[in-house]
Amino acid sequence: MSVVITNFDYAHFLPDALDSALALDWPDVEVVVVDNGSTDRSWDVISRYGDRVIALSTAHGQQREAANAGFAKSSGDVVVFLDADDVLPPETARRVVTALGPRTSKVQLQMQRFDATGRRTGGPFPRYRPPPSPSAVRHWTTTTSAYPTPPGSGNAYARWFLERILPAGPEAGDFLDSACLASAPLHGDVVSLPGVLVGYRQHPGQDSALLADPTRVSREVERARVRWRFAQRSAGLAAPDGPVDEAPLFRSRELLQFRSAAARLTPAEPGLPGDSRRRRLADALRSPAWPGPEPLGDRLAIAAWALLVQTVPDALVRPLLRLRYAPAVRRATGTWFGR
Repeated sequence: MSVVITNFDYAHFLPDALDSALALDWPDVEVVVVDNGSTDRSWDVISRYGDRVIALSTAHGQQREAANAGFAKSSGDVVVFLDADDVLPPETARRVVTALGPRTSKVQLQMQRFDATGRRTGGPFPRYRPPPSPSAVRHWTTTTSAYPTPPGSGNAYARWFLERILPAGPEAGDFLDSACLASAPLHGDVVSLPGVLVGYRQHPGQDSALLADPTRVSREVERARVRWRFAQRSAGLAAPDGPVDEAPLFRSRELLQFRSAAARLTPAEPGLPGDSRRRRLADALRSPAWPGPEPLGDRLAIAAWALLVQTVPDALVRPLLRLRYAPAVRRATGTWFGR
């Protein structure tokens, strides 16, 4: 197994990530760490590990570029892209290898949020009740462009799958994990493994802090489109320069929420081609019938929230976003908008 860690200015978190990777209970673990042009003490931290890790230093660029470089230096049949502020439990490798099959493109694990002090917050996510089958994940992906998955560190990829899609260029977006998550169900089986709790550190510096930046929701809409186009083309479902069927994007309940919020917060930003207030309202009403893992109560709550965001006075939009995207609520969701 290879663990590829990309780091930028996380010197204070990096030792925990490195130590957890080196402590995996498996006889052959390779740790590759790419410092993406850090300006803090990160390289000093990495240097202390000597030949226990494969270390690369690059000029600062997109996370995707650093992850490409790390993957190129790795050799394991299974690869985990571990964020520099997250940690792996020791049993990760054995559980993942046991779950692998010949068609497995990805094994996804549950994650446990913890704060900067190491204190656990909330329960494990995604919530698997029960774990979805690979065929269900594939069906949800092809019909709605989304499925329940953890963000980057909670996924272990088969090397044969990554070799099909990497190295990825700008067409994959800024973050490689999004492209990998989107593509995995279209290339092979996604196996969901409950009970392995990868540590997901929550702190103010994360790009995933939705409430800190009002433009974030519109960027999520664009990122969803970018990764869907990449996934379709990487799987041979669309020509490299040809049109992509974007209808599944309009059947994603998670994306419906971002579309609704972005239209109110940043109406001047472009959304999905062909989107409109009328279509969003109609999609909210239709959304409980779309396929997916959510129970009926959650589907109805999402539909009601999307309708409210689109119709309430401006002063109530942000309170509705806090209600939906506050950490205590985000903990319980397992959809795939990690980055």
